[in-house]
Amino acid sequence: MDNTLTLPASLSTPNPKKAVLWTGRILSGLITAFMAVDAAMKVLAVAPVMEASTKLGFAANTIQPIGLTLLVVTILYAIPRTALVGALGLTAYLGGATATMVHVGQPFYFPVVVGILAWAGLLMRRPQLRTLLFPSSI
Repeated sequence: MDNTLTLPASLSTPNPKKAVLWTGRILSGLITAFMAVDAAMKVLAVAPVMEASTKLGFAANTIQPIGLTLLVVTILYAIPRTALVGALGLTAYLGGATATMVHVGQPFYFPVVVGILAWAGLLMRRPQLRTLLFPSSI
């Protein structure tokens, strides 16, 4: 008699589609949390954020509206139905951040990486969007 334990196929191998979906959700959640904190600090006019932003060349009276805009696009990104519009808004925001860093001569890799991760998270949690953007050539 064989005493080996065999599991059903559904338990022995993880579902790759489910793993990709959850990876996308987690990645998107981390991006959303990071961007929401950034937006909140700008909207609340936290002193170190105001100082850093003015050193980058932004007028003090523009920082809160920029933060509010970031908060809106971050919320849009977090809502599944409006996530694509939110991702486009985050891309625009991060493009501006990249341009600002280039303009002041600072490393600009961070906003580029955040943008890539935001899109990666969205593509992992929205398979129909992957199909639309990357159709099969076969």
